[in-house]
Amino acid sequence: MERLLSMILRRLVNKGVNSGIKAATNRGGKTRDESPEARKMNRQGQQNGKGLRQATRMLRRISKF
Repeated sequence: MERLLSMILRRLVNKGVNSGIKAATNRGGKTRDESPEARKMNRQGQQNGKGLRQATRMLRRISKF
């Protein structure tokens, strides 16, 4: 019973971490009237967020063992 509860809790925490990372990288939103510099910064932030999500996914796999 305890293992089942911890598995469910771990999944919920992982989903919360992922949604937090997505919200942080997309905090500016998608506006049409962005300047080219702002568009470049927004794209760079999304790429950093993607790398961060990949790193957290790898750490989760490692920590399972």
